[in-house]
Amino acid sequence: MSNPDAYIALISSLPGSERLFVAKQPPLSRIRLDRRLSALTPKDARVLKVLEHALNWSDYDMGVTDAQAIARCKDAVREIPQPTLRALFTARMDLRTAVAALRLRKQGGRPSTETFGLGRWSRHIPANWADPGFGLETVMPWLKEAKQLLDADEPLGLERLLLSVSHKQLKHHAARHLFDFEAVAIYVLIWNIFDRWAQSNAPDAAKRFEKMAQQAMAGAVEIDFEGART
Repeated sequence: MSNPDAYIALISSLPGSERLFVAKQPPLSRIRLDRRLSALTPKDARVLKVLEHALNWSDYDMGVTDAQAIARCKDAVREIPQPTLRALFTARMDLRTAVAALRLRKQGGRPSTETFGLGRWSRHIPANWADPGFGLETVMPWLKEAKQLLDADEPLGLERLLLSVSHKQLKHHAARHLFDFEAVAIYVLIWNIFDRWAQSNAPDAAKRFEKMAQQAMAGAVEIDFEGART
């Protein structure tokens, strides 16, 4: 059980940031951030490490296999007990699966099985492969723009769009958490978005997108993000 006063002090010590894509760097260095995060309980620190490790592409080796990436995500699902953080993780997997499907289809490919990637839409996407937005425009209105950027070979523009979508998702959940562990975790995930954009350039964005596509996890078992296989 965390000390509420300690977490209030921790949150209060974390500086705000400029607008995304305006700020040239995160509001504080990773070293200083980690010093503040030392106030987390061992249990919460472990959950944050699992969450970051699963979501940050920089934590994946270039040679990682689909099976290894899948295993990491499955492990993360089991080790993240907070409903808000599980929902954020699910949303990020949904985003990555949809973008990977766009790229595979652009190359003329198809899913090798009736499931594709991870998340809630792993069966829906193959079943709606011919639809420009996989029939997901209502729940993922950004897909149309993502397809346009992909078709136009604009990796940096696509990177910016995906970071923006992820940032909005995080800010939405942040409004419901002020001085608890979830608030700290969301702050760190937002920090990662600012850091990623600060390091972005067109060649790197293209490499990251290529890496993401290679790790699309096509043909993976569908995972129920409440923790059980389906």
